[in-house]
Amino acid sequence: MINGIWLGMIVIGFLFAAVNGRMDEFTAAVFDGAKNGVTVSFGLISVLVFWLGIMRIAEDAGLLKKIARVLGPVVAFLFPDVPKGHPAIGYILSNMSANLLGLGNAATPMGIKAMQELQTLNPDKDTATPAMCTLLALNTASITLIPATLIAIRLNYGSTDPAGIVGTTLAATAVATLAAIMADRMFRRLTLMRKPPKPPAQGTNKSISGSRTLPHSSLKG
Repeated sequence: MINGIWLGMIVIGFLFAAVNGRMDEFTAAVFDGAKNGVTVSFGLISVLVFWLGIMRIAEDAGLLKKIARVLGPVVAFLFPDVPKGHPAIGYILSNMSANLLGLGNAATPMGIKAMQELQTLNPDKDTATPAMCTLLALNTASITLIPATLIAIRLNYGSTDPAGIVGTTLAATAVATLAAIMADRMFRRLTLMRKPPKPPAQGTNKSISGSRTLPHSSLKG
């Protein structure tokens, strides 16, 4: 779907440039965009490598384990249907820790692994479980303490205060995360309310029918 949208935008831009006789400007814009993309990518690579290195040092020093201990009760509350000690819990904690540090590229592989592990608990492989929906919502609107990627982009474009968005980013992501959790809780309750009642066990029906026939047998005796 996304590829089709981008292809459509390129084709429409090319046609408009051809009709209006502005192919030179169109070609120049294409090459300028490619050059800017490479420049920004190099800036992002340097910052991401730095923060990934910091994260590796934090992991070796045991900082991520401490963060995982702090987030453990939160994860248990947000994912009550995931058994304690399941491999998905570890990947969820890693995903949340990376998002807290603003390392979206590092959080994505952990999120994918968490989804794969949650899929092993899914009785209906074609439908996402509530835990999967919760993880998707939290990964999209995660609280970010250090928006490393945005800081790198602002730095590459000559911002005089590239880290000036830390406070506003923290406030915005906190509000988004709170809204995501509230929506998740609401939809979980709606899902439980819409579930049909479980049919009575087969043994229960037999015992009931048996109790109805007992008086007749006793009268015959």
